Amino acid sequence: MKKVFLLLTVLAASLTANAQFEQGKAYLGASLSSIDISSQAKKFHFGVNAKAGYLFADNLMATAQVGYSHLEDTPDVLVLGAGARYYIIQNGLYLGASLKYQHTDDYNDFLPGVQLGYAFFVSRTVTIEPELYMDFSTKNFDNSAFGLGVGIGIYLFKDQYKIKK
Repeated sequence: MKKVFLLLTVLAASLTANAQFEQGKAYLGASLSSIDISSQAKKFHFGVNAKAGYLFADNLMATAQVGYSHLEDTPDVLVLGAGARYYIIQNGLYLGASLKYQHTDDYNDFLPGVQLGYAFFVSRTVTIEPELYMDFSTKNFDNSAFGLGVGIGIYLFKDQYKIKK
């Protein structure tokens, strides 16, 4: 019962967060893997992703991404990408769009994608971010993927790290 009460309290606090996504904040994020629901989901999959972003306007973030992925019986994949997020409401729900460049020994591909996620604040600056995504291959539709990713994000405030004189 205590765990349920604590979970509901944390959820309520995150839903009432104000001005979390204001202009001028920086963002750092990382995720270890994703749960693919694509045709490749039956194979062993390990991925590491790092993401950085900047809120250039209230509720609008530009992002950059770098990632590495290993899928059983296929060449390793290196991913570079850029995108944007729009925070729909101040509680953390967001829509995203991205364009990723994917490189392996066998092929190169561009993958436009869309995301729907939620930034769940566990502290003033740290979030857990579950995200549904769809990436569409421009080379071969079988390389397209959709799934669920879970990551950790850190929102850095404008004045948070100024040195006091």
